[in-house]
Amino acid sequence: MLKVFATAAAVVALSAGYAGAQTKWDMPTAYPATNFHTENAAEFAKEIETATGGKLKIQIHAGASLFKAPEIKRAVQGNQAQIGEILLVNFENENALYGADGVPFLATSYADATKLWKAQKPMIAALLEKQGMAVLYAVPWPPQGIYSKKPLNSAADMKGLKFRSYSPATSRLAEIVGAQPVTIQAAELPQALATGVVESFISSGSTGYDSKTYEHIKNWYDTQAWLPKNAIIVNKKAWDALGKGEQEAVSKAAAAAETRGWKISEEKNGWYLDQLRAKGMTIHKPSAQLTADLKKAGETLLADWLKKSGADGQKLVDSYKKM
Repeated sequence: MLKVFATAAAVVALSAGYAGAQTKWDMPTAYPATNFHTENAAEFAKEIETATGGKLKIQIHAGASLFKAPEIKRAVQGNQAQIGEILLVNFENENALYGADGVPFLATSYADATKLWKAQKPMIAALLEKQGMAVLYAVPWPPQGIYSKKPLNSAADMKGLKFRSYSPATSRLAEIVGAQPVTIQAAELPQALATGVVESFISSGSTGYDSKTYEHIKNWYDTQAWLPKNAIIVNKKAWDALGKGEQEAVSKAAAAAETRGWKISEEKNGWYLDQLRAKGMTIHKPSAQLTADLKKAGETLLADWLKKSGADGQKLVDSYKKM
């Protein structure tokens, strides 16, 4: 009888050990499952599960289904979600360094955006570390352009337009050109367009395609204003609880996801614009006047940002410009 009990206890112990061997992380994202950022994250999660033999499984919650975009960072910090995807510029009010890649016309190409991230990443990592988090990788959105219900020949034509803002920089841009800023996150954009809450906004072809903007707005101006980045962040306690093998698997998958994501973003840029054209949208090259007006606004925004970010911001910009 004692032998049977001992055997049963051993089985229970082994079962408990097996159950503890698998770690599950929740990963909230703010964008649809079909968005290239989310698809890239899904591949990242799949590679980790394969590399760890199922010891670490990441469950992706797309489309702001678990937490809304502005809530994800705090959720990861509090370990309500162990890992999550954030749009860096969303947190510029917390620290101006998060908004470096949202300063109009500072970095307007993938090559420049790569240099900016090299300058920005150590500073972002230091900010997150103080809050018990780490950054795993970041991927840019395609260059930003202006969607508008009415034709735009100059910034003056934007006066009074209900302009969707998703960051301090986009709100400030709206104010500079005389538009009316309305705070709308990506998941809420389709409804805002359908109800007329938004008449114009600045974003990539990706957002326009995902939100079916072409059903309500027929003009997109290819201003290539900036390339904001999504970053994948992880809770430090959750990271530290992993074994060395799992940590190595995550780091390797993160490096692959960053390389893959930048490549896909650039490839997808042209594809998204083709899709918008096919859906009846006109893709415009901005007039010389609109370009000049927006660059002037960009200079104002850069000056504002440098004032907010202080010595660290100047150091970041100087480092970027030397690359």
